[in-house]
Amino acid sequence: MTDRFTTGLLTQAETSEYLRIPSSTLSRWLEGHAAGAPLVHSVTERRPRQPSVPFVGVAEAYVLHSLRSLGLRLHEIREAAEAVRKTFDTPYGLVSKRIATDGIDIFIDHGLGDLRRARDGQAPIHEVVADYLRYLSWDADDDFPSSLRLPQYPSMVPVAIDPRFGRGLPVVAANRVPVQAVTDLWNAGESFEDIAYEYDMAPDEVEALCQAMAA
Repeated sequence: MTDRFTTGLLTQAETSEYLRIPSSTLSRWLEGHAAGAPLVHSVTERRPRQPSVPFVGVAEAYVLHSLRSLGLRLHEIREAAEAVRKTFDTPYGLVSKRIATDGIDIFIDHGLGDLRRARDGQAPIHEVVADYLRYLSWDADDDFPSSLRLPQYPSMVPVAIDPRFGRGLPVVAANRVPVQAVTDLWNAGESFEDIAYEYDMAPDEVEALCQAMAA
């Protein structure tokens, strides 16, 4: 069984590719620290080019990339990561479902519907919607995510990274078919209709998936 925290799921190159993060940026995050722990967690490779980024690290990299795209600067994210980790006594605070953002600062959900700013604990701010959170999924009574939906794929055919399926490679959420298997058939000249029949999908789903992959 793949452990979300200690088992390498993806290589650094795969993480960069699937999350569409520049490799140099991901390298800096893997080397950076906050509250005594890496900004993005990794594990030691047993052999060169083996997977070294566990699922929790993939989720952390996704969250950091999302926050950066909302305009937060890295030093602000690092400070907030320290606050979150110290508040919840966990090095994985950035992917706790108790954290959200309004695109300006990072907030902590104290579990009582009470969103407060991570750094100064100011009064609750209502209707704070963390857009990135909708791409993370948590099992019941689990504070850390179990899967990540990749936002570059259309909502009509959700694609996820889930350590329980496909060895961590992106899979179609509905049937767990690896995205690469679908696009390989398309690149080989198979029609959308034939691929859809092969994997019990609709032709327009296959077309949307292949177009998103090629974008």
